[in-house]
Amino acid sequence: MKHFLDDDFLLDNDVAKRLYQNFAKDMPIIDYHCHLNPKEIADNTTFDNITSVWLDGDHYKWRVMRACGIEEKYITGDADDQEKFFKWAQIMPKLIGNPLFHWSHLELKKYFGFQGVLNADTAEEVWELCNDKLSRLSVSDILSMSHVKVICTTDDPVDSLIDHQKIKEGCFETKVLPSWRPDRLLSMEKEDFIDFIHQLSKVSGIEIDSLDTLKKAVLKRMDFFESMGCKISDHGLSYVMYEPASAQTVEDIFLKALNGKPVSEKELLQYKTECLKFMAAEYHKRGWIMQLHYGVQRNVNAAAFEKLGADTGFDCIGNHAPVSSLACFLNELTTLNILPKTILYSLNPMDNTAIDTVIGCFQDSVSLGKIQHGAAWWFNDNETGIKEHLTSLANQGVLGNFIGMLTDSRSFLSYTRHDYFRRILCNFLGELVSRGEYPNDDALLKNIVQDICYWNAKNFLGL
Repeated sequence: MKHFLDDDFLLDNDVAKRLYQNFAKDMPIIDYHCHLNPKEIADNTTFDNITSVWLDGDHYKWRVMRACGIEEKYITGDADDQEKFFKWAQIMPKLIGNPLFHWSHLELKKYFGFQGVLNADTAEEVWELCNDKLSRLSVSDILSMSHVKVICTTDDPVDSLIDHQKIKEGCFETKVLPSWRPDRLLSMEKEDFIDFIHQLSKVSGIEIDSLDTLKKAVLKRMDFFESMGCKISDHGLSYVMYEPASAQTVEDIFLKALNGKPVSEKELLQYKTECLKFMAAEYHKRGWIMQLHYGVQRNVNAAAFEKLGADTGFDCIGNHAPVSSLACFLNELTTLNILPKTILYSLNPMDNTAIDTVIGCFQDSVSLGKIQHGAAWWFNDNETGIKEHLTSLANQGVLGNFIGMLTDSRSFLSYTRHDYFRRILCNFLGELVSRGEYPNDDALLKNIVQDICYWNAKNFLGL
């Protein structure tokens, strides 16, 4: 029987152990999608205690705390940080099979040297140990310990990027680049849409009174993001829509919304299709990457959303993501010769095979794996989800071209998720070799492992 979290954690065969130790373990990290706060990087923040770096903003943990009957005051409420941490420690033993149990202990081991198990009995010991270490551990220290070479944050088109400028002018080992996240531009149905248009008008210096001036303002902000090193965009969508319309039709829709008049569902889709197509053309022109995240049903608990707001743990998998509209959208971009390098993510694991067959229709010689199936995302970021993703991609596409893991996290301690992924990857490959499905040849296997861990992402981003 193996010991908990030993050196061979998640590695079940000799080939996997060899691949991980020799080729994967020490590879640097490119975090091409995350939600880290650039201000905390710019200020080289140190954290008051383990709760502030571990529990604040972590809706993964909040969900399971609620499931264990923890009162909201100890989750997002006004309880003090030590009480919140002790409540988290109290429920840890219940999380057997949950990646949070693995991630938490990987983080405690790597950053704080804790070799035990977090529970109610060890909570005080861990609290004191972590807080003592954190008093001497800044953000740059954590990134250095994690061997992070590049971080791509998530930034609104109206952001000043003042913190990115500060980082750019500082002496940071880790390169921190902004990412273009124009969700509010597409969200015409949201209450703050007109407010966003006013903000965009102000920061761009362009009075937005038509679809044409809207596009000019967007281009100006893209120019600014590009000057700050932006290489990648990201879109959070319910699904990838395709509802084409004439320029005049979309102009009329935009003016209607700008004047506070309601638009129909079809008109909304027509506007979103046109905006996404316009931006995709710009991404292609600039050599930016387009990320499309979809398959999410947001804020399904209306009472909780009203009380706590978005991103607090009340989203779930959605099941409306028609493959036909995704394929039609990519086909239109291809026909117009404006299809950028693209990464697709669906929150619904039932979409894995569909994505892998769709991306095979649009590959070309621009780059290896021009259209990518992004890493197992959110509710799929666990051993089962990662293996299912790798299996589907290997079955239907070219696993060796995969650009690998990302954190999609708000926590600086979450870089152990790359180690978690690398162990699962090496075990997956090791099983294939052990079954005689691939040669036991280190020259071949080294390239696959290290490409997926680092080099493919580096080359894909053009770094």
